Amino acid sequence: MNIPELPNLIHYAIPIFVLTVIIEVILTVKVKMEDYQYKDAITSITMGLGNVFIGLFTKGLILAVFLFLYEYRFFTIPFTRWAWLLLLFAEDLAYYWNHRIAHESRLFWASHVVHHSSKEYNLSTALRQTWTGSFYTFIFWLPLILIGFHPIMVLMQMSILLYQYWIHTEMIDKLPKWFEAIFNTPSHHRVHHATNPQYLDRNHAGIFIIWDKLFGTFEPEVEKPTYGLVSNINTYNPIKIAFIEWFNMIKDVFNSKTSIRKRLGYFIKPPGWKHDGTGKLSSDLRKEWEDNKME
Repeated sequence: MNIPELPNLIHYAIPIFVLTVIIEVILTVKVKMEDYQYKDAITSITMGLGNVFIGLFTKGLILAVFLFLYEYRFFTIPFTRWAWLLLLFAEDLAYYWNHRIAHESRLFWASHVVHHSSKEYNLSTALRQTWTGSFYTFIFWLPLILIGFHPIMVLMQMSILLYQYWIHTEMIDKLPKWFEAIFNTPSHHRVHHATNPQYLDRNHAGIFIIWDKLFGTFEPEVEKPTYGLVSNINTYNPIKIAFIEWFNMIKDVFNSKTSIRKRLGYFIKPPGWKHDGTGKLSSDLRKEWEDNKME
C-alpha cells in the first residue's frame, strides 16, 4: 500500500492558537469591558504545551500499538476519498464514546478533569489538556485499526479534532439551525463545560452533535452556564491540576475500609461514587433538578 506522508497538524496549529487567543483577549477586554483571567489563561496554555511535549513520546507508543494490531485487521481499507469520509464519522464516533466514558468512569475522568478544571470559558480553555490521558485513552480507537483503517490514517483523523478549538468561546452565540442540528458548536460545548445540574455530562460530541442526539446525551443551551467543576480545584498550579484527581482516586482506593471488589469501584464507577453509598453523582444532581422542576 502506498502510504502518503501526513503532517502533524498540532504543530502547524500552535501559531494559530497563540494568535487567536491574543485576539480574544483584546476583544474581551476592549469590547466587552470584562476582565480576562490571565492567570487562568497562562495555566491553560502551560497545560497545552505540556500535552504537546508529552505527545512527542506517546504518539510513538500509540503508533507502535496501532501497527502491531493492524497485522490482525479484518479488512484492508485503502487511502481513498470514500475511506477518509467513512473514517471522519467512524473516528468521531470513537471520540464520542471516549469522551462519554471519561465522564462516567473515574479512571478516565482522572485525566479528563484537567480540561474541565477552569472556571473560565474561552479559547485558552481549549488548550487546557491532560498530561496523562494519551498513555491509555487511545484504546477507544483500537476498533478502527481492527476494522482495517491504516494507523497513519487514524492518527491523522484524530488530529482533525482540532475542530474543537474554536467552539471554546462565549463570543459566538447560536449559529444557523441547520448547523446546530449537525455539528458541535460553541453553544453545545458551553453546555458540556457547565456545572448547572441539567447540563452535567451532556454534549460529548467531537465534531458531530448527532451522536449525542442519537444516544440520549444532548442538552440545548437555555440558561447561562456556570463553568468549572462541581467541586472546583481552585489552583493555578499545573502540576496539581494534572495529578490531583489521580492522587485523590488512589487515596480513596487505599483508605477505604472495604473489600477489594468495592475498592476497584473507585476506578470503574463515576466520579463522586463512594463504596458506602454516601457519594453524590452527576446523575443524582440532575435528577434532583428534574424533580424540583416538576414541583
